[in-house]
Amino acid sequence: MQAKKEIGLAIVGSGRIGTLRGKLAKMHPSVRFIAVSDANPEAAEKLAKTIGADYWTTDNLEVMSLPEVNAIDIATSEHEHTVPLLAALDRGVPVLVEKPIALLEEDAKLVIAKAEALNSDLHIGYSRRYKNRYLIAKEQIVQGRLGVITGACARLYNSRSQCFAMLKRNKGATPVVDALTYYVDLMGWLLADNPVVEVFAKGQKGVIHAAGYDTEDVTWAILTCKDGAVVNLGVSYALPEKWPSVGHSARVELLGTHGTLLINDDHTDQIMQTDIGFPHVYLSDHKIETVFLESSTPGDWALGDFLGPIADETRAWLDYLSTGKPCNLAKPRDAIRTLAVTLAIEESARTGKTVYLTPN
Repeated sequence: MQAKKEIGLAIVGSGRIGTLRGKLAKMHPSVRFIAVSDANPEAAEKLAKTIGADYWTTDNLEVMSLPEVNAIDIATSEHEHTVPLLAALDRGVPVLVEKPIALLEEDAKLVIAKAEALNSDLHIGYSRRYKNRYLIAKEQIVQGRLGVITGACARLYNSRSQCFAMLKRNKGATPVVDALTYYVDLMGWLLADNPVVEVFAKGQKGVIHAAGYDTEDVTWAILTCKDGAVVNLGVSYALPEKWPSVGHSARVELLGTHGTLLINDDHTDQIMQTDIGFPHVYLSDHKIETVFLESSTPGDWALGDFLGPIADETRAWLDYLSTGKPCNLAKPRDAIRTLAVTLAIEESARTGKTVYLTPN
């Protein structure tokens, strides 16, 4: 493939994910200009120096309006997506926003309405789509080797340490909204054209609630799809503080009329014990002595390069921008369906009642 255009990228939000996207963008041969912004000037300046950005500012609107910018990544905190995202859409350039598209359905609807009115080139970063084992699973479905999917399940575990950090940053970023959402999207992608129409969920509170957050330790949900397929999803971010995973520990199963696919994504195939301690990808002051290698949700640095789903997703988006190569990133309608299901899980767990959805 040959590049069709050079990329001038604005990164709005200079935190953990903005920094990672920036480092990856700096490595891409089609990216010729990078500008970064953050309300915190120290964060913006730090990222600019780290990646050698061409410009930095504390003004999100300014960074998106620079004449060199022809693509924008919205990497602010989850509850701060809507305002910069709407402004980015007004620029009329391709936009990548981190998941979820919004925390509130009304905000998501505002974004969708504007994106569709402007025929925007908008993608949402649900990085499980770029984990190799799930890409290979999708291929088996596309090739018809599983037949019609009649049932599926996915469960996700993580430590309470990460949960507390996540909720401290934003009380609305619960394990369901912030983490299980990946697997809601994954199931929507794997079971394409078969939207969820019914949600029932139950949750149980414990150590997270005792720490001062109105959030369940465990949430399990049963989703019913349009054709009757049944999907079981579960999440617990209340595992012990020193749980060996530094990201998602997941398992996914797909049951079809002609085949079954079981995916172990727990990362228990590579276990390291070290007296020195292994750094946690999300928690700078948190080290563990026993670690499941490759359990970092975005991926891992190795010998000067970044490997894993966020790297592959970022490169796929930049390849798409520069060469036109199709990419598998979620589109706006995918994202609002995922948000609706995610919020329905929380509502059902809170009320004990089934929630019915109308596919859009």
